[in-house]
Order: sequence, then C-alpha cells, then structure tokens
Amino acid sequence: MFISSAFAQTAPAAASSGGDLQSSLMSMLPLLLMFVVLYFVMIRPQMKKQKEHKTMIDALAKGDEIITAGGFLGKVSKLGDGYLSIEIANGVEVQMQRSAVIQVLPKGSIK
Repeated sequence: MFISSAFAQTAPAAASSGGDLQSSLMSMLPLLLMFVVLYFVMIRPQMKKQKEHKTMIDALAKGDEIITAGGFLGKVSKLGDGYLSIEIANGVEVQMQRSAVIQVLPKGSIK
C-alpha cells in the first residue's frame, strides 16, 4: 500500500589492482598527518608539564613557600605522603592535598 517494494541491486564488480591500495593509503595520509601534528602540538607538551609538576611536588620540603590552586599563599609546615599542612597566617594551618600546589615561590616572598 504505502511502502513500495525494494529491489536489491548488485554492485558492479570492481577490478582489484595495486592502484586501489595506493589510493586508500593516500586517503589515510591526512588523518595520520593530523594525528602527528596533534601529538606534537597538544599531547607532548601536556605530558611534559605534568612531569614537571610531579617533580615539583615530590621536591617539596618543610619551610617552602607555595601557592595553591585555591589561591592560598603559605609556608609548608608538615609533609605527608598525599597531604601537607601549610601555615597561611600566624597560628592558622590548613591541610590539603599535595597536588593542589601549583607553584613554589622563592624564599622570602611571603611577608
């Protein structure tokens, strides 16, 4: 009634030759080129930055002056495996994760 009959069509037989392989590789070339550019522009610098951050966090010592991701400035007073305590004012200590440290300041930066 409303749906017409569908008739199957056979596809014309394709002649397989070495040219088909070459054309398929050439069509993949832009995709591969985009991945290589993406790796060198985005992925590799991000991995390098993560490695530098991990090295900085592992090198933290008591008395270091730091800036945290929350914007706190303070001195490291206690160190643990995953956590540290920083003194943000006289007698005020805050405990936080080591990964929250974004920068180590030069000595004497905090007055």
